[in-house]
Amino acid sequence: MAIMRWRPWGDLLSVEDEMNQLFGDFLGRVPARRAETTQRWCPAVDIYEDEDSLHIDVEIPGMKQEEINVSLENNVLSLRGEKKQQEEVKEVNYHRWERRHGSFSRAFELPVTVQSDKISASYKNGVLRVVLPKTEEVKPKDIPIEVK
Repeated sequence: MAIMRWRPWGDLLSVEDEMNQLFGDFLGRVPARRAETTQRWCPAVDIYEDEDSLHIDVEIPGMKQEEINVSLENNVLSLRGEKKQQEEVKEVNYHRWERRHGSFSRAFELPVTVQSDKISASYKNGVLRVVLPKTEEVKPKDIPIEVK
């Protein structure tokens, strides 16, 4: 089951951003929306499961472990953090500024119950990996058939 965040104006804003980028590239300037100093961004997430666990991989390069918060409450996994903007160099004229920064927040309602005391999270090469072991009740179980 895919979980998607509802964004009522998301499609219109993405079309506006694409048009602004098209004209900005053509005219050689940065669109106003992209030039903001602090942007909200939404890191890419992969969610998959195997027989024993749910796995969540989140792309958040350039962050420190202390800047990321992972929590579970009422079967909802929440990911929060803030990616700081690198110090701007004043003597240089930027031609592009495409790397995202600012705060982010993602929440996912889990499709199965998990063992909250055995959840693990690791961060390596810009990817946060959260492993959520399933409870025994939701794991598939083979039932032997007796021959009489």
